[in-house]
Amino acid sequence: MPLLNTADEILNKSFDYIVVGAGTAGLTLASRLTEDEKLNVLVLEAGESHYDDPNIDIPAQFGATFMNPKYDWGFPTVKQKYCNDAEHFWPRGGSSAMNFFCWIKPPAEDIDAFEKLGNPGWNWKDFEKYSLKSETFHPAVKEVADAYPHTYVEKFRGTTGPIDVSVPIHAHTIDKIIQETLVNRGIKKIDDPYGGNITGTWIASNNIDPKTWKRSYSANAYLRPHQDRPNFYVLPNAYVAQVLWSSEKDADGNLIASGVEYISEGKKQTALASKEVVLSAGTIKSPQILELSGVGRADILSQINVEPKLLLPGVGENVQEHHFAWLVYELDTTQADHQTLDLFFDPEYAKESLRLHSEGKGLHRTGLTSFAFLPLTTRDPVGTAKLIENLEKDIKERIDRGEIPPALAKQYEIQLATLKDDGLPDMELIIFPGYFMPKEAPAPGKRFVSMLIALNHPISRGTIHAKSDNPLDNPEINPNYFKENFDLKVFLEQAKFVRSLTETEPFKSNCTEVQPGPSCATDEQLEGKLYILIYWASADIHSLPLTEYIKTGHITTFHTVGSCSMLPREDGGVVDPQLKVYGTKNVRVADISIVPLHIAAHMQTTAYVIGEKAADIIKSVN
Repeated sequence: MPLLNTADEILNKSFDYIVVGAGTAGLTLASRLTEDEKLNVLVLEAGESHYDDPNIDIPAQFGATFMNPKYDWGFPTVKQKYCNDAEHFWPRGGSSAMNFFCWIKPPAEDIDAFEKLGNPGWNWKDFEKYSLKSETFHPAVKEVADAYPHTYVEKFRGTTGPIDVSVPIHAHTIDKIIQETLVNRGIKKIDDPYGGNITGTWIASNNIDPKTWKRSYSANAYLRPHQDRPNFYVLPNAYVAQVLWSSEKDADGNLIASGVEYISEGKKQTALASKEVVLSAGTIKSPQILELSGVGRADILSQINVEPKLLLPGVGENVQEHHFAWLVYELDTTQADHQTLDLFFDPEYAKESLRLHSEGKGLHRTGLTSFAFLPLTTRDPVGTAKLIENLEKDIKERIDRGEIPPALAKQYEIQLATLKDDGLPDMELIIFPGYFMPKEAPAPGKRFVSMLIALNHPISRGTIHAKSDNPLDNPEINPNYFKENFDLKVFLEQAKFVRSLTETEPFKSNCTEVQPGPSCATDEQLEGKLYILIYWASADIHSLPLTEYIKTGHITTFHTVGSCSMLPREDGGVVDPQLKVYGTKNVRVADISIVPLHIAAHMQTTAYVIGEKAADIIKSVN
């Protein structure tokens, strides 16, 4: 196992930069900074090392976990514990280490929105530059290409970056059904969704090395090849408690960070930084660390008994989250031999498949590949246009009454423009080759496809705040799911769109709905089933109404953003376009907490872009 640093090795050393969090953005940033041998960089990571962990490395090993009825994911309810970090390379979702390997880039317009909100230079052109820098694309290998045709546009793909990207082994018989059905419904087929246009149906790449069929991610791509650099220090099991401030301020009255306090082996330690402290602790922990350091809302700092150092009311606010629900269909196995993850319900098959993976064979190489990103108006243009019109009217009336602040009104203006543009997506469809999160194992021999529906551009906003001055006490999270009823209506429309596919071949002849099932018929029934977290706690999901199904069945994606938003300070911003925390001289945030308005994409590609761009920003000024 590669050697990381120990606590004793860190003591009494001086560092130029301290990066808090060895996650996707944090390791990207640290790796790029240490390319300059004159710079000493310390990365403090709260979690443990998980090098060579099969639950991380092997594609279907992670996916199969979601099919284990006995696995306790501990999904939280509102205001309960969430997770320590949404980006670290230890087992949590939303990171580059614990996700479905989906390598997805957003629509160009979603990134251009960052610039419209007051962030010069944060646009699609820059995003594309840094994204290409992070990846090396490998065309589909012969085994994959022979089973299913794959297309790509060379200029949309990176060729020299640390992250290996390719097309995994996939359930091509299912992809064929889904892709043909969507095209027959009039959905545009996208040959390559990595150039800023994702509206349509397409086959995704995964962050996977086709030579080993293992995950390529920040720890083994940005850290492992370079951790013998004498200026690159990484200390795991080091829980940062707060930023330490100098007794002096700069000429403009800004706070100056001198280092951080962290907990290692049960003891509080101090690490000093001569240049900068960068928080890359993720959307959950970065705002908490700021608040524990005396930076945030006055009332929150008072509640947790922390002395105010800098009043910055945007800390922990503007939280937005993707969340998703799913419908399950049984496949007709007489028409095709569907190699789905349902085969893993047989423990002997799963054991042999895992053994075959070491030989570069078997089902454990399977990834998720079929996606569709669609405008809300796809199924019912008239009805959804009215829905959007009502939302716009409601927002305007609330702005006039002073119930929506000007900063949020600017975000809603962009979201409404997206909703009214049929060239931009509001709905995401993810095809999972198997029975997703069953309450019990299905009968042997059955095969399923789960149609996951995700909310990408929520209207609702939540909060994340420290609830005590104890750094080991996880923050309080209130995502405010469905605070805005429009979000629930978007979910409902997605579920109805999926159900409408049963009218179109070849889906019609191959797929039979089993969850929620035909007894869940009305809108009210479907909405309800997609609402309450942890759907398997319900007594009988098959007898609930459609709205009730949505309320009961949706869960988080751990794609949380916004808690340290990159916005003008007067608009509730926490960091400026240089990622510097307002009111400080040398503290930045570099993780997906800076995303000011959520995007239609899974978040790892964006996290890499943030890390890459942050490194260039810092190099340019120091």
